Amino acid sequence: MRLMAALGAASMMLAGCMQDLGPAGDVLARDAAKGVVNTAVQARFPGVDARPLTDCIIDNASSAEIIQIAEGAIVGANAATTDLIVRIAERPDTIRCTVNNSLGLNGLTL
Repeated sequence: MRLMAALGAASMMLAGCMQDLGPAGDVLARDAAKGVVNTAVQARFPGVDARPLTDCIIDNASSAEIIQIAEGAIVGANAATTDLIVRIAERPDTIRCTVNNSLGLNGLTL
């Protein structure tokens, strides 16, 4: 029970710290979230380069979503985190970004 309380407190502190740090907090949150997303993508698609999809998921997530995903780096990703990642991945802008990145069309759009 104490562990759950400690993890919950750490999670809330992460969200508060990220917002208090401004742009630096955003970078920290995005980096933490990228690690969580990359792990989730690699688990779902073994052997596939997860970076293009990971970058697109992060780029198409809101600040609140990034913080929620980044919390998974501290307390561990759960089904809600994975569901959020999948929902972001299914967004039209995320799909378009992924296709463009995978085809090397970063500056162009399909």
